[in-house]
Amino acid sequence: MSELGNILKEAREAKGLSLDELQSITKIQKRYLMGIEDGNYSIMPGKFYVRAFIKQYAEAVGLDPDQLFEQYKSEIPTTYNEELPEQLSRVQSRKSLSPETSKILNVLPKILIVIFIIGAVALVWYLIVKNAGDDSGQTANTNKSQPIVEEPAGSTNDPAANNTSESDAPAQEKPADEKPKPEPPAQELTVASNNGSNTVYELKNADRFVIKIVSLGQTWVGLSNGSGKSIFAETLVKGKNENRTEDLTAETEAVINIGRATETEIYVNDQKLEYAVSPQDDMTQLITIKFVK
Repeated sequence: MSELGNILKEAREAKGLSLDELQSITKIQKRYLMGIEDGNYSIMPGKFYVRAFIKQYAEAVGLDPDQLFEQYKSEIPTTYNEELPEQLSRVQSRKSLSPETSKILNVLPKILIVIFIIGAVALVWYLIVKNAGDDSGQTANTNKSQPIVEEPAGSTNDPAANNTSESDAPAQEKPADEKPKPEPPAQELTVASNNGSNTVYELKNADRFVIKIVSLGQTWVGLSNGSGKSIFAETLVKGKNENRTEDLTAETEAVINIGRATETEIYVNDQKLEYAVSPQDDMTQLITIKFVK
């Protein structure tokens, strides 16, 4: 047993650890732990592992591994002897290349650069020649197209075509006696009479008689025909049942009873009726509209 191995073993036993327990702590196989205590480093997988295993062993039993390496450096094998052959093998592998192969590797990048330059020059030359050919072809086509002269529209040497156009001309002209139809007169909605809050209107120049009543707030409205027959009577509320439309084209007269004229608008065929009496002066009004057909 070496002196270093004896110190490690005494520290292990002082902590009350068996080799099996130390194996569980360090994850180092028991036979390697025994080899460290006996100073038998030849069973280790390599000199590098000797130092690594000793360090783990020392830390597990509470010893300073750096101090042990310094104190027993003569007993612990160094890893320099293993690193040296590896470096020598690298140098040897580099020197194993023959001089001819080395020259080829040095010249190869230059060859590739030369090939690239030649290819680029060839591509530029091809594009220049191609563009020059296209330009000359376009110039030739332009010169050839110059003698072509288009005849004015309508001029032709075909007698049949001329006869056809002349015979069609009278058909397109309007007869001299044809006159534009007069526009129908505009609708008229005028005040025929007024007596206090009762106003009579006349509707002329209209082919229909459609009344629309719109509430701007809340108003009571009653609508009846000239015979006194009620068409509807209800309270119109804005946002709920704010308007009512009735087609009275078959009637000759409509009577509208308004409870709050300030919040009521009347439209006759989409034409707004202007109150003869201001709603501000008389909120309750009776409107009669006579349909003059």
